[in-house]
Amino acid sequence: MLRSQFSYHLPNELIAQYPSEQRTSSRLLSLDGNSGELGHHQFVDIIDLLQPSDLLVLNNTRVMQARLFGQKTTGGKLEILVERVVEPSRALAKVRNSRSLKMGSSFIIADKVEVHVDGAQEGLLMLRLEESDWVSLMARHGHMPLPPYIDRGDEDIDASRYQTVYAQHDGAVAAPTAGLHFDETLLKEIRDKGIDIAEITLHVGAGTFEPVRVDDIAEHTMHAETFEVSETVCNKIAETRRAGGRVIAVGTTSVRALESAANEAGLTKPLQGETNIFITPGYQFRCIDAMVTNFHLPESTLLMLISAFAGYDNVMRAYEEAVDQRYRFFSYGDAMFVSRQQ
Repeated sequence: MLRSQFSYHLPNELIAQYPSEQRTSSRLLSLDGNSGELGHHQFVDIIDLLQPSDLLVLNNTRVMQARLFGQKTTGGKLEILVERVVEPSRALAKVRNSRSLKMGSSFIIADKVEVHVDGAQEGLLMLRLEESDWVSLMARHGHMPLPPYIDRGDEDIDASRYQTVYAQHDGAVAAPTAGLHFDETLLKEIRDKGIDIAEITLHVGAGTFEPVRVDDIAEHTMHAETFEVSETVCNKIAETRRAGGRVIAVGTTSVRALESAANEAGLTKPLQGETNIFITPGYQFRCIDAMVTNFHLPESTLLMLISAFAGYDNVMRAYEEAVDQRYRFFSYGDAMFVSRQQ
């Protein structure tokens, strides 16, 4: 398929710049992948779309304060986005205005912290700190790495609202945004209904915002992200299958982790490592029956994944309806509940 087939018109005013007043007060568009039927709800009503035998799978990654600002020895300003901490003092990062940064060069963060460029890897710079570590440096001087389509700097509200309430493990540079709609009260109501909950970890990388630049999507190279699916999660999936329930992934990140850990027979095995799985129409899903997801950018790999899951025509029609009904789009926007096209 061609990249242009995943384009749609989105008025700029529908791109959410701030979160809704309450996590659960966002809207929810449901899409039946078999019939194409659409339904309009409030997110809190998701509990009515879930069944007692279902398993809800959450991504418990935690967003790091990964955006930092620095200065070259020549006085030029730099913006650093830490992609991955590989050792306490070493990290892979994207650096804006980095043309003059060569192997062995250095710059300053927060007026006094010296950073050395040790090389490049996977299109990123390997940065080394002299007398500090990246985790504490980000905690002291970092900013929440809001997506590029949010046209403002981070504010106090983002420290909590660009983070799920169940976030545990530092490592992401972008939020698993489908999970932003859940609060503790709703999660308790879901458990009280008899719906089980499991947690995987996939550290969302900045590559999630990288555009597809080739016309034929089959030629696109997907970015890699680290993930872990535990034995506990695998056991819960097996129990859900035996009970006739559905495995429902919260977010495309949970989908990618679970599908990476599933074999062709649909059995999920404990797995830890990296995944660069690229899911496009024609992909045969092994594990997931339904998903919760936000609305995604035109021509993005995430929109391609949703189209593979619920049917290309169904998804593009749903997006057209969402625009017509003035849904809010992207990270701080509204959500969808999507069942798989058989």
